[in-house]
Amino acid sequence: MSYSRSQTFSSRRQQNWSRNQNTVAYVSAIKLGPVTHTVLVALMITILGLIYLTQATRATSYDYATQKIDSQIAALNTQKSDLEIENARLTALETVKNSNVASTMTVPVSTNYVQQ
Repeated sequence: MSYSRSQTFSSRRQQNWSRNQNTVAYVSAIKLGPVTHTVLVALMITILGLIYLTQATRATSYDYATQKIDSQIAALNTQKSDLEIENARLTALETVKNSNVASTMTVPVSTNYVQQ
């Protein structure tokens, strides 16, 4: 009975393999045709488009919310400036009424108007 090897031994050094290098290449048993490949690419593009649309919709909803808040801020700033003006006017009148000059003033006896 003679013994024969089905594989021959070859050194790593002869094949120029370095450490931690795969020496076996696996081939997939599943083969995709051109139509299947095109359908898969179209499906991936569709999914990416849907993800983009959801992100864009979120940004738009945030934009509406910020626009509403900005309009409220503008209205409140206008109201604040109106109140500051009213406060200054009322404070000025009270200051004039309570001043030393106003307390020494007297009511005129008669008033004359110039006619045109």
